[in-house]
Formats: sequence, structure tokens, C-alpha cells
Amino acid sequence: MNNARKLREKMSRGAIPLGTGVSFTDAAVTELMSHTLDFAFIDMEHNALTLETVQAHIMATKGSDTAALVRVAWNDPVLIKPVLDIGADGIVAPLVRTVEDVELAVAACRYPPQGVRGFGPRRPIAYGRTGDADYCQRANAEILCIVQIEHIDAVNAIDEIVRVPGLTAIMVGANDLAGSMGHMGNPQDPEVQQAIETVVASARDAGVFPGIGLADDPQALIDWMKRGIQWVLMGVDWAHLSRAIDTSAHRLRQHIAQSTDA
Repeated sequence: MNNARKLREKMSRGAIPLGTGVSFTDAAVTELMSHTLDFAFIDMEHNALTLETVQAHIMATKGSDTAALVRVAWNDPVLIKPVLDIGADGIVAPLVRTVEDVELAVAACRYPPQGVRGFGPRRPIAYGRTGDADYCQRANAEILCIVQIEHIDAVNAIDEIVRVPGLTAIMVGANDLAGSMGHMGNPQDPEVQQAIETVVASARDAGVFPGIGLADDPQALIDWMKRGIQWVLMGVDWAHLSRAIDTSAHRLRQHIAQSTDA
């Protein structure tokens, strides 16, 4: 949980932590990124990642300052519990729509009396080397509970959502939000952009850290920083690989063509 605390501290002091989505099964990709990024966003919602695979990704962050955040497939304590028990620094609950949804996510991340998490960690207690009571106290204080705002219902309830005790951060899901507003495939629609700005402002006012997913577009990042974003999901592993190989191949083919012409 040290990396959970470090990520929270970075956001608190005004740094803009950067992370990227993890979709590959090979944990080497997370180990590689942990030399550079502030968090790994391990995605069980849209990818074929088992608990064993997720555990390997979490283990790959050990010895780094990179927090392991896991987006579960659904906002369900049954799905959240094992992810925390294998050592995630935080969870991301998708598609919350109501205050009750957020309260459920927070409760799933906390031991009683603050929540409903059942006791059964293994890696987080260093295989029995950390006291149970000490771990439970630290876990309740430090584990990051993040929810995704990606439906207009959540936007309409945002002032109440961001004031749920124990909520650490929110992440805007711009594409699904646009779809819920009748603008599927067009998150740049002015109505959607206004909704996002409303969400960000409410989160900031409540002391909850707002984040958003962006490609590696520096100007877009600066624009969202000005609008209050405090952490950024910088694309996904396959997109970085695709862009890198396309760029390298294009550059070398240009040189090959120039050499042949000469």
C-alpha cells in the first residue's frame, strides 16, 4: 500500500500522475512501465485478465513507485474483494450511476465497521509477517477507491456522489458518457464537454481527485489541467506499442526509399 499512499501524495501536492492501461497478459509490460509511470491501470473490465494474471501485474510493480490500480469488471464486492486480497493499491469501479453505487464501492474497499470487506489478505500482510489489526487499519486509510463517471445519471448526481465518505477519486469515461447523452462516438460534443467540466469542478470542490483518459497529446493535457484534472490515464499498452512500431517502420521505410532513390 506504500504506492497507494505515494500516488495520493502526488495528487495532493499538485503533481499530475501519469499511468497507462494494461491489457496484455504478460506482466513484463507492467514491469517495463513501472520504470516510468506513476500508476498501472490494470483493466479487467474490457480484457481477458484472470486473477492470476492480475496478481502477476501487481507483483511486477514491487520495488517501484508505481501504484497498481485494478479496474474490476463491475461494481461488485465479490469482484473487488479478491483483487484487494492479492495486493492492489486501489480499485476502479466502472459505470456508477447513483450515490448508493458509490457507497457500495467504498464499503467493498473497507473493513468493518467502515465497510463490508471480508478478511483474507495474503500478499498484503507479507504472508503473515504483518499484524492483522495493523494491516486492516492501514488498508482502511490508504487503499484507493475510485469510481468511473460515465453515465449522465452520475453527472446529475455528482454533487452527492463526490461527497460519499471514503471516495478517493473519480475518473471520467468520456466515450460511454457521450453514449448515455445521445452522442456515441463523439465525446467532443459541447454538451458532453460541459458535463465533464461539471464533474471535474464538483470533484475538486469536494476534495476528490478527478482523472481522465487521454492519448499522449500534450496540448490536450494542458487544457484539461487548466480545467482541473489531477491525474491522467495516458492511453493503453497496445496503443503505445502500435504507435511505436508504426512510427519506427515508417521512419525506416522513408530512409530505405531515400537510399534506393539515391
